[in-house]
Amino acid sequence: MENSMDRKQKSNRLWYQSDYHEYVSHSEKAEIDRRLEILNFRSRHGLDATLDAFHISRSTFYQWKKKLEDSSGRLIALAPGSRAPKNRRKRECPPEVMQFILEYRRAHPGVCQDAVKKGLDKYCGENGSKLLSTSTIARLIRDLKESGRLADHHTKLTYNAKTMKVNKRLSKKKKKLRRGKYQPEKPGDLVQMDTVERFVFGLKRYVITAVDLKTRIAFAFAYRSKSSAQAKDFLIKLQRAFPFEIKRIQTDNGSEFMKYFAKYISDTEMIHYYNYPRRPKMNAYIESYNKTISSQYIYPHLDELEDVEEFNVGLMEYLIWYNTEKPHSGLAKMSPMEYYMENFMDRTQKSNMLWHQSQA
Repeated sequence: MENSMDRKQKSNRLWYQSDYHEYVSHSEKAEIDRRLEILNFRSRHGLDATLDAFHISRSTFYQWKKKLEDSSGRLIALAPGSRAPKNRRKRECPPEVMQFILEYRRAHPGVCQDAVKKGLDKYCGENGSKLLSTSTIARLIRDLKESGRLADHHTKLTYNAKTMKVNKRLSKKKKKLRRGKYQPEKPGDLVQMDTVERFVFGLKRYVITAVDLKTRIAFAFAYRSKSSAQAKDFLIKLQRAFPFEIKRIQTDNGSEFMKYFAKYISDTEMIHYYNYPRRPKMNAYIESYNKTISSQYIYPHLDELEDVEEFNVGLMEYLIWYNTEKPHSGLAKMSPMEYYMENFMDRTQKSNMLWHQSQA
């Protein structure tokens, strides 16, 4: 049985890990780092020198210091607060127009503001009310959701064989973590993944691909089916193949990147970014790699893709060439491995990425 000291240490460790993930993925991480640097500067050089060097007031410095102390050292406490006014101007809308929007959305669940506007314009024209813009309608719909008058749920129907009744199950939509303006600084900081689908002899085959944004080191593996279990298997192989730790993964919203894949990422404490729908530029590196590997290997060996084991043997040989010999214009004409060893690897350190011995 765990004693109280062990439980306390375990609790502190879990708290630290949770705080660290919030910190590294925070949208104001740069400002948090700046404020932390100022606090550390004061401990080395004194308060007066700190105020002169960073041009901040004494009250501002002590305000940051108090925030950090009150939160027991949680770094995200140093994040800037909202600059939104406390007393905001309330949005004015005729009650009958708001009621129309509410009834229209209840009659047509999930429709967008463009669909609401078409019906609302006709209603306003008949009643002499002022026409509303699409963006205003979207804000009014949001107000209705926040006030609880309009449910923001996805409805799932289930059938109970015993009672012979159809039940509605409401589940809130999960908010997905987006990459935003985050840019990687080191290898493994951000790896993009995707799935290439191809038909061969009437069968569908799937090649999961991945590329590290900082070094362009890439990997791929073919599967007979597309599932979250296969994507998890690919990620495990990817971790063994890459010569550095993977800290963040970016994928699209495909089903293969849910369930078992998402759970594995959570268990290994990686950060999972999802792309915004219909935003291919957010995944530009993997899209470029997919185009390259499709033209250079997948299409020329499409007949082999029926037998994924045979296909993957040749694919590993291609990846060795791609990562160790193929020059990249974005890497000063160096191969990905040459670029990695030249810029990020200690010359005395031995790489664990033994591509010629890969058993992925």
